[in-house]
Amino acid sequence: MKKALIALAIGGFGIGMTEFVIMGILPEVAGALDISIPTAGHFISAYALGVVVGAPVLTGMGGKWPAHKILLLLMVWFTVFNTLSAFAGSYEMLLLARFLSGLPHGAFFGIGAVVASKLAKPGKSAQAIAIMFTGLTLANVIGVPLGTYVGQEFSWKVSFLMVGVVGIAAVLGIKFWMPVLPKSSSEGLRKDLKVFKRPELWMVVLLTTIGTGGFFAWYSYIAPLITEVAGHPENVVSYAMIIAGTGMVIGNLIGAKLAEKFSPINAVVISLVLMVIALVANTFLAQYQIPVLVMTFLIGVIAFTLSTPIQMAMINTAKGSEMLGSSMNQSAFNMGNASGAYFAGLPIAMGFGFTSATLVGAAMAGLGIIIALVIIMMRKKKVATAVVS
Repeated sequence: MKKALIALAIGGFGIGMTEFVIMGILPEVAGALDISIPTAGHFISAYALGVVVGAPVLTGMGGKWPAHKILLLLMVWFTVFNTLSAFAGSYEMLLLARFLSGLPHGAFFGIGAVVASKLAKPGKSAQAIAIMFTGLTLANVIGVPLGTYVGQEFSWKVSFLMVGVVGIAAVLGIKFWMPVLPKSSSEGLRKDLKVFKRPELWMVVLLTTIGTGGFFAWYSYIAPLITEVAGHPENVVSYAMIIAGTGMVIGNLIGAKLAEKFSPINAVVISLVLMVIALVANTFLAQYQIPVLVMTFLIGVIAFTLSTPIQMAMINTAKGSEMLGSSMNQSAFNMGNASGAYFAGLPIAMGFGFTSATLVGAAMAGLGIIIALVIIMMRKKKVATAVVS
């Protein structure tokens, strides 16, 4: 395995850790800053907003830089503002630090995915991208539980300092292991922006937002599903998160194989079909203590078979402006996170119970299948038109 891919995976680990650890230490942060837990939830939203804004902006601005240098700068930025988060003494300071911490997230993954594919051996692009995303999935198994434990037992500030240490490791890895690469933009910013005129690109963005939103509709309410529906004690939730994270690691690797055996967009359809089946099944099995944990693992596996194929689908769609398109897809992932949680919360608020969130997830994944099929038809029509002309 190339050391450069390990450096990208370390960066992915740090990004995954900071994105999700805040959810586990939210009460501690709220108590320390003397704010309510719902108000502390703004720190999650601020980070997500940073990802959505930063992905296209920083990727576009960094196009004139060699890819290895922009990756280094993005990770330095990430490390600085996550470390500063540990020293925030007020709601306003931490809110700003979280927004600034989120800015490099999408650009790093977007540019990193394209770089990984270029570093790979012929025919192994999917595996190389999956290695980078392995860092993100391992964060859910190791980094987030560890950061949550430290934040609860010692101080939430230590959790952010831990992210800073991981960031330093990623900076050093990129500095010494990443080869010299060409400019991150092959076309220049003006030409890159023309990619937004492609209807297919917006269809892939929509696919990512809606399709992955199906997973987040379930994942956002996993805690009450485990405790209120299945009847597990609260301490089982942390174990369930580890079970889900382990499934994500395995699913990420399977997704790379699917993308290589079929095609990225066909692999996406397969994953979404399986997700619909799993989420519907979960609504009937969630009341049973053992089956709900088994389904937690399976849904984690299935959901992350999407990561690499859907990223490759975007890279294939944004030819000539791959890094900008790839970064946009990271914005779409975070919009999927927000939309999945929002739409799944509506029937719960109406009194339909926590399993209704899972059905919303199945519906969103089903809509994702339709969008993917439309993209396939658009591509076939484009090929047919090219042949005729």
